[in-house]
Amino acid sequence: MRCAPQILAILSLSAAFPSAAEEPDYTDLDAPEHRYWERELRDPFTQFAKKVASGEVRLEAGGELPFLRSLFSALDVPASSQMLVFSTTSLQLSLISPRNPRAIYFNEDLYVGFIPGGKIEIVSIDPELGGIFYIFDIPRNSRAIAPERSDRCMNCHAKPSIGGVPGLTIKSVTPGPNGGSLESYRQGDFGHAVPLAERFGGWHVTGEGGLRDHKGNKTGRLFQGKLTTFPTLPGEQSNLDRYPVPTSDLLPHLLFEHQIGFSARCVEAGYRARTYWRAGGGKLRPEHRDLLKDKASDLVSYLLFAGEAPLPEGGVSGQAEYKEAFASRKIADPAGRSLRDLDLRGHLFKYRCSYMIYSNAFQGLPDWFRAEVVRQLKAALDPAADAPASRHLPPDERKAIAEILAATLDGW
Repeated sequence: MRCAPQILAILSLSAAFPSAAEEPDYTDLDAPEHRYWERELRDPFTQFAKKVASGEVRLEAGGELPFLRSLFSALDVPASSQMLVFSTTSLQLSLISPRNPRAIYFNEDLYVGFIPGGKIEIVSIDPELGGIFYIFDIPRNSRAIAPERSDRCMNCHAKPSIGGVPGLTIKSVTPGPNGGSLESYRQGDFGHAVPLAERFGGWHVTGEGGLRDHKGNKTGRLFQGKLTTFPTLPGEQSNLDRYPVPTSDLLPHLLFEHQIGFSARCVEAGYRARTYWRAGGGKLRPEHRDLLKDKASDLVSYLLFAGEAPLPEGGVSGQAEYKEAFASRKIADPAGRSLRDLDLRGHLFKYRCSYMIYSNAFQGLPDWFRAEVVRQLKAALDPAADAPASRHLPPDERKAIAEILAATLDGW
């Protein structure tokens, strides 16, 4: 398969470059350096769909749950990553309510949405283009699926509040009795630094342990301008037997939040870097180079969990099935250490550098920008360094992270 062109290939483009005084628009998805709707795709779901179409992969068609289980197995997406959201913040909003929550499942490169009685929604991360969106019916009488690449998803997934490029977003709202939003929190803000008290609005949360102060598991009513909230517990209004598992565990919620913040930063930086490279005629103008170095610095801080919101007192337990599935994808160094080693006491990970550094979102960054991130990351991990990105990490943890990356990350 022909690979999508890397940043250096932009040199061969013949279209006119913007003038030096004109600030290029990196959100123009149809620009030659992006060609979002035309470029050959390399995201995992597109490749998977080709195998299904050719008969190489077969999926069960005996109903929603058998189909879902076969789909998850084929995509390597754990059913135990399930999170249930009952606010009407989705393309299929007419089907969503506290009586029929939407479920989301994920690994680092794929996100699957399922609503009982509805269509399957997919967000699949292409190394260069970011989120690729599909929607399709669950087959009833045959094994065939007919994925449709959706442009309607772009109304929410490429809007200015998430950088204007195809990415992921997450909302926290107080829904009314039928799922419509009455109040919204931390709009346009997502990632591991968001306080836990502002998260989960409109979502079910199970296994929260000592976490009491959050917006999840609640619906509300407005009366004379005053909002009153009421507990809405998982399974209280809905039938959890319609889902692969009966949980909406806190640990997947926390990792999902981290991944969305990471992917958003990577995708926006990639679009900017390609656009600025072309605008400079095959090189970067000084002001664009400086801006991208700042973006790299921000990404390094995020990689190292700077500003991570503290976990609740007593930590997080995490469902055993999900922890096992999450650990099964680890990339370990010769000592057996990996960036997926969980801590779950004061913070999520034992070695605070994101496992998302192995993901499509990071590996598809333009070469110069990815190299700049790695350069800054190496400097921050020096045990003697006094870098803002790593001041929260003790020297022995910095040293361990650097050793893990040296053994497991291509290009380190």
